[in-house]
Amino acid sequence: MKLTSEELLEIVVKAADDKLAQDILALDVHGLTSLADYFVVMNGRNEKQVAAIVESIVQNVAKNQGDVKNVEGKDSGRWTLIDLNDIIVHVFNYEERGYYNIEKLWSDAPLVDISGMVKEQ
Repeated sequence: MKLTSEELLEIVVKAADDKLAQDILALDVHGLTSLADYFVVMNGRNEKQVAAIVESIVQNVAKNQGDVKNVEGKDSGRWTLIDLNDIIVHVFNYEERGYYNIEKLWSDAPLVDISGMVKEQ
């Protein structure tokens, strides 16, 4: 059975949260682009944490029979893009996230309430 976009979103957010990803945002881009249903943006504190977050997301998606289409930038540790077909995940190093400011580029996209998917801080 294929995962819905919403199920996949929850897997991504929980996997990132388990590795202490910071400032996780999910943007609903259904009506704005045909690229994906959601963009998920987050950052790690350093290159090692970015790598751990990416690995956690990829492993958890695969474990739940999700399709990891492509992973780009994994070796740099600065900005990794994970293409999950219905969801595009951007995992940034803190400084890179501020520089590229993906959230501002997609400011027309409504934020998705992910509070029920993350542990209370």
